[in-house]
Amino acid sequence: MKHWESFLAPYKQAISELKVKLKGMRGQFELNSSHSPIEFVTGRVKPIASILDKANQKGIPLDRLEEEMQDIAGMRIMCQFVDDIHTVVNLLRNRNDLEIVEERDYISHKKTSGYRSYHVVISYPVQTIHGEKKILAEIQIRTLAMNFWATIEHSLNYKYKGAFPTDIQMRLQRAAEAAFRLDEEMSLIRGEIQEAQAFFSRKKELKQEEKN
Repeated sequence: MKHWESFLAPYKQAISELKVKLKGMRGQFELNSSHSPIEFVTGRVKPIASILDKANQKGIPLDRLEEEMQDIAGMRIMCQFVDDIHTVVNLLRNRNDLEIVEERDYISHKKTSGYRSYHVVISYPVQTIHGEKKILAEIQIRTLAMNFWATIEHSLNYKYKGAFPTDIQMRLQRAAEAAFRLDEEMSLIRGEIQEAQAFFSRKKELKQEEKN
């Protein structure tokens, strides 16, 4: 167990640091009183049992986990609108504290299951007492609607182990299309939504000022 704690320590450190940095990006947009493409950020280190399961499924030797398993450290960035996803990707490309090593666009090229998201695999340098250690981490960028669908599909995957009954598979595909249509509709009234949100935020600020 001590070996695993030592192995996962830099991944946990990376998640902590990336959460602060990505949430900081959101804060900078708010300071500028402009729409933040980042709604919220989550992150996790894959549990040991999940690492072993995936290594077994993918045929990854345990001594090659660092090089071949890209999502031991995983981040999710939630966005309100599909266009926000591309904004976030460009923001990540322009950072000099991480290096993008791979991009997978499952929005323009959805999976057959209906899954949509944008995946960015990064190499991130963690400073340890033994020096710098670069680790791989996966950042998934998606809308709230895409995330709702993906969360349900992930839960069902555990139950059926990927072998969905035909009717469930068809319903999931229809639900994925419905979620994407919802994103498209919200994009069409984006201006109205942002104006309403800005009005609401300003109203909250005024109330807070009155209390102080």
